[in-house]
Amino acid sequence: MTTAPEAFNESLPVPLAVSLVAAVVAATFGVAVGAAFGWLPGVVTGVVVVGLVGWLLHRATGHVVVTGDELRAGAARLPRWAWGDAVPLDAIAARRLRGVDADPRAFLYLRGWVPTAVRLDLNDPSDPAPYWYVSTRHPEALAEALGWTKPGAGDATESGRA
Repeated sequence: MTTAPEAFNESLPVPLAVSLVAAVVAATFGVAVGAAFGWLPGVVTGVVVVGLVGWLLHRATGHVVVTGDELRAGAARLPRWAWGDAVPLDAIAARRLRGVDADPRAFLYLRGWVPTAVRLDLNDPSDPAPYWYVSTRHPEALAEALGWTKPGAGDATESGRA
């Protein structure tokens, strides 16, 4: 069990607008059943279907956590020793890496409603995935938690090297 403090913790819920539309659509099932069979079966159907949709939307919420010794993206876990370079991706770069530049062997922790991500290269030769693609709303913060250094952050120390 991981006891290291969290360096990064993000929840990626389904957008509120999508949730509201899904709830309204689900409630129409209750109205349809109520029109055919009476108000009580309609109310029961509406409550059950709205509850089921709410549960499914809750289950679709993504979670990304970085601790001192692992990255957790949903149920997937990656130990620190397997981490390679982390690169934050803006919306355009993330879209390309999900599309035309994608490697079919890559592990994707993708949430379609989140436009940005981090690409984490792997140092594990036994893993067939060359990198992990992890959706995040804060790509620089996640990349920093994974060991990425902002360009320019180390210029003062690097300029002193021969």
